[in-house]
Amino acid sequence: MLAHLIRQSRHLLLAASAASVIAGVCGVLLVSLINTALSLDNHTSTLAWRFTGVIIVVMVCRTLAAVLFERLGQHALAELRRYISSRVLATDFRRLEILGGPKVHSALSEHSTNVSQFFVSLPAILTNGVVVIGCMIYMAILSWQIFIAAVVMIGLGSLGYHFAHLQAIRHLGNAAKEQDRLFSHFRSLTDGAKELRLHAQKRQSFKEEVLGASIDQVRQSRALGMSIFVASASWGNFLIYAFIGVVLFVLVGDVPDRIKITTGFALIFLYMVVPLEVLLLNIPRANLARSAAERINEITQDMPSAVATEGVSRNPIRFESVQLRKVTHRYYHEQSDELFELGPIDLEFLPGSITFLVGGNGSGKTTLAKLLVGLYAPERGEIQLNGESITEDSRDHYRQLFSAIFSDFHLFERLLEPGRADLDEEGNRLLKRLHLQHKVKVRHGAFSTQTLSQGQRKRLALVAACLEDRPFLVFDEWAADQDPVFKEVFYHELLPELKAQGKTLLVISHDDRYFHLGDRLIKLENGRLTKIQTKQCPVHRETMSLQNSNVDPA
Repeated sequence: MLAHLIRQSRHLLLAASAASVIAGVCGVLLVSLINTALSLDNHTSTLAWRFTGVIIVVMVCRTLAAVLFERLGQHALAELRRYISSRVLATDFRRLEILGGPKVHSALSEHSTNVSQFFVSLPAILTNGVVVIGCMIYMAILSWQIFIAAVVMIGLGSLGYHFAHLQAIRHLGNAAKEQDRLFSHFRSLTDGAKELRLHAQKRQSFKEEVLGASIDQVRQSRALGMSIFVASASWGNFLIYAFIGVVLFVLVGDVPDRIKITTGFALIFLYMVVPLEVLLLNIPRANLARSAAERINEITQDMPSAVATEGVSRNPIRFESVQLRKVTHRYYHEQSDELFELGPIDLEFLPGSITFLVGGNGSGKTTLAKLLVGLYAPERGEIQLNGESITEDSRDHYRQLFSAIFSDFHLFERLLEPGRADLDEEGNRLLKRLHLQHKVKVRHGAFSTQTLSQGQRKRLALVAACLEDRPFLVFDEWAADQDPVFKEVFYHELLPELKAQGKTLLVISHDDRYFHLGDRLIKLENGRLTKIQTKQCPVHRETMSLQNSNVDPA
């Protein structure tokens, strides 16, 4: 993930890195100039001008690096969110259901932000890394014996830091995993707002045992991981100060230029303290970014790299028939706590017809609808459009045949119907038809408000579906939240009108008083078709009696 982002911004990254390195080199040069000035009795104007020039270069380069890396961080965050969003849009719907929304939300917010922080911390790592390395080189020039002792001391500090690093990364990884669960609990704050307010004990339990426990788990794991990094940084600082003491009082004896060497080493070590501390504190941020990037990789690894839109035309799809041939789908069933098998299903849908689908809860009605519209791929059997089998490559093209309103429908901020000059006019006409004109308007391709009851929001979803003008419409319990007036409008006016326009309609419903308005009634029980009742209508070519028929589940 980090490599992908770096490749996308390599030119800007190289420029920012170069500015950081130059700032670091000039920082070491400042130490050399200060040490030279301290050892001279008389300062020269040349030395003063050099010092002035170096501090100006340091200021300019550090400012330039900070600005460039901040831009890189924002660019990385935008690109990362765009990358994850495109993967989510391209992935299989069933895979997305299994993955769950909270993990995706966590990847788009917390994990993406942590990855982008890598670019913000990178200039500090580069600049201070160069300072530390440059100081070590200057140390070797002053005295190679003391330099070797310094390498040993820093080596001991690095070894301790490495072991601390391994423990810290483990805790940060645990925090990243718990973060996904925490986002699920955040969603419950709003989605379960009614239930939580109606039950005080449940609200308290959720607050303390679920939400509070998850927040504390993230806090503890992240605080422990970062604390280990801070402790290891303090250990490194202790070693530096201890080594200064060893140099001043043990290693440096009666040697030529003793004062210059002693002053130089003390100055170098004191100058190294802050860069080394900044370096050790920013490395954890980089590791946190790596942990977040690994989490994003884990979430997106099985997702396609792009939406398969090749071959999808904006023109209306030719629709003569949709056929389900021995279609079977299996999934986990909560009620029976076992794998539930839907099918085999044999059905045909033709233009200009209304089909009612009935069955008990958990009988597979919604699953059948999702198979029909192409959200699920059949495990066995096949779906045919106009006699041609639907494959994985053509499934997205096939889905463009349908408009559907499921029970867990979503209303977008905009209607997302490009290229329609009459969108507002047609939308407002439909709103008036559904008696919503006094509460909602369509302005510039968007509903003026969505703060409505569930039944009214379903009517908005119906407006959006009708504006799509697709040949096949699926309604999953659409009328369940409507009052009797709008049920009458839906069944007696809208459905016949859509049928007259040549639309094919699949209506999942329990309103048996309206079943006579349909051309066919299909009943599901435990995933099997048990009854198909049809009118004597020429558009349906059923192979069984036009009276009530019991279908062998096999």
